[in-house]
Amino acid sequence: MKRREFLKGTSAGLAAGAATMAAPGAFAETNSPRLRWRLAASWPISLDTVYGGVKAFAERVGELTGGRFQIHVYAGGEIVGGLQVLDAVQQNTVEMGHTCSYYYIGKMPSLAFDTTLPFGMTYRQQNSWQTYGGGNELLNKEVFSQFNIVSIPAGNTGTQMGGWFRKPLEGLHSLNGLKMRIPGFGGKVMAKLGVNVQTLAGAEIYPALERGVIDATEWIGPYDDKKLGFYRVAKNYYFPSWWEPSTQFSLMINKSRWDKLPKEYKAAVQTAAAETNVRMMAHYDSVNPKALKELLAAGVKLHKFPNDIMQAAQKNAFEIYDDLASKDPVWKKIYPHWKKYRDMEYAWFNVAEQGFASFAFPQVPDSAL
Repeated sequence: MKRREFLKGTSAGLAAGAATMAAPGAFAETNSPRLRWRLAASWPISLDTVYGGVKAFAERVGELTGGRFQIHVYAGGEIVGGLQVLDAVQQNTVEMGHTCSYYYIGKMPSLAFDTTLPFGMTYRQQNSWQTYGGGNELLNKEVFSQFNIVSIPAGNTGTQMGGWFRKPLEGLHSLNGLKMRIPGFGGKVMAKLGVNVQTLAGAEIYPALERGVIDATEWIGPYDDKKLGFYRVAKNYYFPSWWEPSTQFSLMINKSRWDKLPKEYKAAVQTAAAETNVRMMAHYDSVNPKALKELLAAGVKLHKFPNDIMQAAQKNAFEIYDDLASKDPVWKKIYPHWKKYRDMEYAWFNVAEQGFASFAFPQVPDSAL
């Protein structure tokens, strides 16, 4: 790959092999300025997966630039609240942030495409769309440009768990009146199913669950969920997270600052973000199996969502999408592009990935359910 092609757009930094494209200190001998930027993250320090991944990203940028470009990471609440990162980047309170774009769908529904949608794409499918399907370019042009932001994918959770419930769900009717923390379009679908939806930052969830302000919450998966202690007050753990078949974290950069950044620093950011996208997913896949085993040993009961909930959720999700396509001009531009790519990926994965998994993967034992 020619260097000018790598620098051409932010989505180029997604390539899994980007880690090999720049050695430590590769730009140290240039005349580039010494810069110190601030990055506001949405995450508490306790989450060594996602917050730790952002710290590693910042350290890698410093390493790739020979220490000339330093990024200081601030946890959620240190500069701005965990759900205010986009605003802070847009207003140049900080130069960059690390967050989930779907936290801000109240500003523009199409921000959700950058993170996840119910019954949307898995980690690999999302990466494919963003990198080779034109997704990242489309989102930056149609969505993030309106906030003076450049967005680069930088991490993912993979398919999440369905969350923690104080009481088991007997079926669709059990959702009526339930108070649940769930953001993004998952929250919109749950609201249509009768749930009283709330959006809370990570650090606020456990106190709300403990005090009974909410009856249920979703977060990420076994490792992070265990760290936040949800199992102490809610023993029913559901799967799968139909609203988050993957969850992409995004590096948001103030576009005015990005445009002034030296080319070699942009390349360093893109390379470090690409590495983060790979390493964070690998980290989750490494720690989640053990954490789930520990949660089950601690008395957690594993449940699969009842079929009537899954069916109603899928029906309502696509009704919401189609309705938005009829009245939201930005959504109307992005949704057909996303849906066509999603359907293509689903068909392919059904042949190869699902064909293998349905035979080879062990079933969840009855003792766990």
